[in-house]
Amino acid sequence: MPKLKTNRGAAKRFARTGSGKFKRAQSHHNHILTKKSAKRKRHLRKGALVKAVDTPAVRRLLPYS
Repeated sequence: MPKLKTNRGAAKRFARTGSGKFKRAQSHHNHILTKKSAKRKRHLRKGALVKAVDTPAVRRLLPYS
């Protein structure tokens, strides 16, 4: 079998945790930040985990992670 290619866009967005889950960044923390409250922006700094229903799709994009 040939080697599988890693989706480079996904590789920059997702990282594998020690337990095998995938971590990701929160959305809406990139631009148009002036109208968002400090509390909202502060909470968006923290990362999140990919939901279990989406994990198989991310695993296909990152075959060697």
